[in-house]
Amino acid sequence: MSKHQFEAVIFDLDGVITKTANVHSRAWKKMFDDYLRFREETKGESFREFTSEDYLHYVDGKPRYDGVKSFLDSRNISLPFGTPEDNPEEETVCGLGNRKNIAFNEVLKNEGVEAYPSTVRLLEQLKKDDIRIGVASSSKNAEGVLKAAGLMDFIETRVDGVVSADIGLKGKPAPDIFVTAAKNLGIEPHNAIVVEDATSGVQAGKNGNFGLVLGLAREDNVEALKANGADIVVEDLEEITLNDINDWFEKGIEEDNWKLKYNDYNPDKEKSREALLTIGNGFFGTRGAMEETTSSESNYPGTYIAGMYNRLITTISGRDIENEDFVNVPNWLKINFKIDDESWFSPNKTTVNSISRELDLRNGLLSKTMIVTDSEGHKTKIESYRMASMANMHLAAIKYRVTPLNYSGSMSFCSSLDGTHKNEGVKRYNSLNQQHLEPMEQGGDGPTTFLKVRTTQSHIEIVETAKLQFRVNGSDQLVEYGVSMDDGIVYTMIDHEAKAGETIEIEKLVSIRTSQFDKKDILTQALWDVENVNSFDELLIDSTKAWKDIWQQADIEIEGDRISQKLLRMHIYHLMVSASPHNVKLDASVTARGLHGEAYRGHIFWDELFILPFYDIHFPNVARSILMYRYRRLEKARAYAKAYGYKGAMFPWQSGSDGREETQVVHLNPISGEWGEDHSSLQRHVSLAIAYNTWQYFHITDDIDFMQKYGMEMFLEICRFWASKSKLDSATGKYSIKGVMGPDEFHEMYPDAEEGGLKDNAYTNIMVSWMMGTVPGLLSVMSDSSKKEVFSKISLSEDEINHWGEIHRSINLVISNEGIISQYDGYFDLKELDWDYYREKYSNIYRMDRLLKAEGKSADDYKVAKQADALMTFYNLDKEKVDQILTDLGYKLPSDYLAKNLAYYLERTSHGSTLSRVVHAQLADMAGDEELSWKLYSDALSSDYNDIQGGTTAEGIHAGVMAGTVMIALSTYAGIDLRSDILTIEPTMPGQWKSIKCKLGFKKVQYSITITSDKVCIFASADAMVKVLNETFYLQADKPAEIHY
Repeated sequence: MSKHQFEAVIFDLDGVITKTANVHSRAWKKMFDDYLRFREETKGESFREFTSEDYLHYVDGKPRYDGVKSFLDSRNISLPFGTPEDNPEEETVCGLGNRKNIAFNEVLKNEGVEAYPSTVRLLEQLKKDDIRIGVASSSKNAEGVLKAAGLMDFIETRVDGVVSADIGLKGKPAPDIFVTAAKNLGIEPHNAIVVEDATSGVQAGKNGNFGLVLGLAREDNVEALKANGADIVVEDLEEITLNDINDWFEKGIEEDNWKLKYNDYNPDKEKSREALLTIGNGFFGTRGAMEETTSSESNYPGTYIAGMYNRLITTISGRDIENEDFVNVPNWLKINFKIDDESWFSPNKTTVNSISRELDLRNGLLSKTMIVTDSEGHKTKIESYRMASMANMHLAAIKYRVTPLNYSGSMSFCSSLDGTHKNEGVKRYNSLNQQHLEPMEQGGDGPTTFLKVRTTQSHIEIVETAKLQFRVNGSDQLVEYGVSMDDGIVYTMIDHEAKAGETIEIEKLVSIRTSQFDKKDILTQALWDVENVNSFDELLIDSTKAWKDIWQQADIEIEGDRISQKLLRMHIYHLMVSASPHNVKLDASVTARGLHGEAYRGHIFWDELFILPFYDIHFPNVARSILMYRYRRLEKARAYAKAYGYKGAMFPWQSGSDGREETQVVHLNPISGEWGEDHSSLQRHVSLAIAYNTWQYFHITDDIDFMQKYGMEMFLEICRFWASKSKLDSATGKYSIKGVMGPDEFHEMYPDAEEGGLKDNAYTNIMVSWMMGTVPGLLSVMSDSSKKEVFSKISLSEDEINHWGEIHRSINLVISNEGIISQYDGYFDLKELDWDYYREKYSNIYRMDRLLKAEGKSADDYKVAKQADALMTFYNLDKEKVDQILTDLGYKLPSDYLAKNLAYYLERTSHGSTLSRVVHAQLADMAGDEELSWKLYSDALSSDYNDIQGGTTAEGIHAGVMAGTVMIALSTYAGIDLRSDILTIEPTMPGQWKSIKCKLGFKKVQYSITITSDKVCIFASADAMVKVLNETFYLQADKPAEIHY
């Protein structure tokens, strides 16, 4: 048995094992230079030689023909691709590639090839220690090169360009060749190492989820390898030992699983990264914009406070449009410096030599280290550390350091609190009035400053205070703090004569308070806050303790899958930034985009349906506070229903400050640039989500106090609304519901209709039936006095409840002879879409509604869905419950109807909402298609991390998707089902997951659960029953149980 923590090493060939890079480079240069001179002679094109930079950027590490095409594209040269059999003299991509191959083989034959001595020594050590060895290379000459180097005896598997062509493997950065090599060795990628020298190669290793991606920087490309996914970078393999590698597998992977890292500065991706690097504590969230940046094309600083809204009116084409927005409150981050009389530092106007940013998910500490060189040659090291306190929701802090590396001279530093900006985080809102803040008061004395502003319409006062401490080489300094101010902004200036090599530090302690939740003098309170905090480090210690308590309850541990582990923790982190235990003191819910940006104007949607279960099982007090946000707006929901002629409570599709409907009546199409009517407020199913969340919270927590005081009243009023909207159709003898939209927002109305809304949406009707059928059970657990009280309060009668029972048993659905549940009445009459045509034309077809609209067409005419609609029912309810509802309604479907419906709707869904993949991942697993489930889940899990929707993450994270992916890991793959009265476990873990470990609360019992491929280990805080694979087991309190299967 191996004494090492890893089982295999898979090497790239060129530049890693053998010194073939020069051979390749010379062959590429000869071929391309000859061809470029030929074009100069025959086409009159100016000759520009093929350079070493071209080699590294366009062809190194890529399959030969891909390298040819990549370089030609860089020179705007278009050639037919041809085929691999093309004659080397043919002017095709393949022809040129074959020319290069001839040149390479001639050099190899005449000169041989040399192996790197350090690599050979490592190969010898690995073989001695019984570590499996493979080679994965894009080269079609790998076998010849290895033979020429005399290394064939070391290599157990070779996946090269020849093998890739034979079995259809994708080239780097796809992980195919490395994953195939690991499979050939019988080793899981998680237990293997990839050694690569090219950026595309380390990307492939990262994408393949390997246990270690070791970057070999032989071409002075340390930073590029780090930026593209290398875990460790060395310039030669002599620099790393097997002990170092073992240490990585023992400790490094777990440490890395808690870190979100970026090792480059890419202005095009910066806003998305700012969202993902957000710090916060549920009360406020602050985007990860650098301290030195302001709002620009590349950067967008933003701080958002739960429940902080403001309404403004904008006149558009003679029409007054009122929008309620999520306010970007004053920027507390700002710290900057300048050297002598130069401009203030900006990462967008300076050479960034290196940069590393890291968010520690364990405690919310965001750190940055960068080395920059300005136009005068001044090289400066900049470090910053930033946190929002999870111990005290009002406090935040920055530790900012600057070290002049090659110069001495005068330096100026500026810290500020700035409330002069407007909301600019969503481009499509920029034509609207976005000036939400007005100055009230600003000032300061010495190291302490304050800023007081208020929102222009809601008149919420916001105070920020800051206290500075200036240090040199760790020692406090007595300096002059120059305070100046303008309306809405206060500055603190510090001048210092800097010496090369010394580290200058500014510590900034900040308090944020608002009149919305603090009824006392908030300026006095905020000043007291900063004066009574000793240091950044003290604040971090307290906050880390609070985060530790959170992770002890909410962490999910995955063995065997680095990517899933990191992203699940990232999602849990951002959920806690969006709503934490502090929220029990706030009147706010979780916005669809967290406290991370301005998309959807920070409003509350049905996304709570995906979000609340996470809090139900981990932080029930927070879940209760989110439901109380809805209860406090019950009167608005009643008024909304009454205004439209209905009874009961009709909650708005978009809710903000007070619970009125905030949905726009018009919507801007960013592709066509035109405004159109918006019927999305017809998504009345948001009330069903609230009813379901109310039931689910009570079912999981047994919080009878909440149910009797608040929840039952809200649930019954929602039932009353839907009863008033359900009309008996004399022709069918069933109840129908008109004028609604389902979760699929692509369908607002019937083709050529003058009014919005659809009839008998399947999701709506099935959930209405479920809700009406749930009422008797809920009433049965209430005390007689509380039942009598709620009946009296809302004037409810038994006759009304009996009527709901009729609707429960008699609501209408449209179902085809094949068992396909129609999304709504008339859906089957719509036209089919030519999906292949639109994929080829647009590539990104997520928002098919906008693409069709820009062509003068409407999604209402086609069978095209944004996300799961009819299928959404199975996300909420288990199949047995849906089967029972369908039976009660008198419908008989084939036994395989779920699989048929999944296949039918999946091929007609564009996944324009990231929630779509979450739902379909669960449904595919239910239907037994584990491969499809994992693909959809993986896409959903990485959707914000990879910003798969082309920039939407920049406007805020997708909280529903983050919570949904966490819950799919638990409910679908771990198989933990909480929908019955006892905890049920039926695992269907992905193959690469060796185990999953979690904690949760259910019916006042705390469980700790570990699931592997063959057993469940479970600990309960009280006596309980559990069901594992349909077998019931009895657990004793505080006694671990191990159940094998």
